[in-house]
Amino acid sequence: MTAVHAVVFDLDGVLVDSFAAMREAFSIAYTEVVGSGTPPFEEYSRHLGLYFPDIMRKMDLPLTMEGPFIAASKQLADRVLVYDGVAEMLLSLREAGLATGVATGKHGWRARELLDTVGLSSTLDVVIGSDEVSRPKPAPDIVEACLDKLGVPAAYAMYVGDAPADMQSARAAAVRSVAALWGGDGHGPGPLLAERPDLVCHRPSDVTSAARGERFSYRA
Repeated sequence: MTAVHAVVFDLDGVLVDSFAAMREAFSIAYTEVVGSGTPPFEEYSRHLGLYFPDIMRKMDLPLTMEGPFIAASKQLADRVLVYDGVAEMLLSLREAGLATGVATGKHGWRARELLDTVGLSSTLDVVIGSDEVSRPKPAPDIVEACLDKLGVPAAYAMYVGDAPADMQSARAAAVRSVAALWGGDGHGPGPLLAERPDLVCHRPSDVTSAARGERFSYRA
């Protein structure tokens, strides 16, 4: 296997557990813009990994939900938690001399603000959001933009995500696709594994092992 020089990550569901805050923010935005009825968060969560406006289009919901959703998300940022083992993983990758980045469905400024809040910014070299590329996931643009800033060819990189769109973006960018199973969105790993990722990691330390070329149990 070709040596890995860079590891790029999705953010929500991979580095941070933001599902509770996301659910509440979505409910607030839905009630404010749409009105009565049960906010369809379960359907929304099936599209995670995509850019928020693209999800609204898929769900036939008003694009005007974005503003209230972002405002509520900022207010709820203190409820977002870093997954156990993630900080150690990022430090280990840095100590091993690997470049690290984030390619997320969030706006770039939101992702950078959240990473500052949870204390992970210092262990990441670049953070790019969906608003900063021409085509968000599942197109390859956001992964390619990260690698361009890192100066690492696709053959020497891997992208770690928890959604089908992440695996599709990785494949389109010709990087190794890595499914992260330690978060969980409540729907089970089936849709993610159906994308046939190159590696399946059950814990953050598995990513470090994979990047270093060490053996670990990497299948589902």
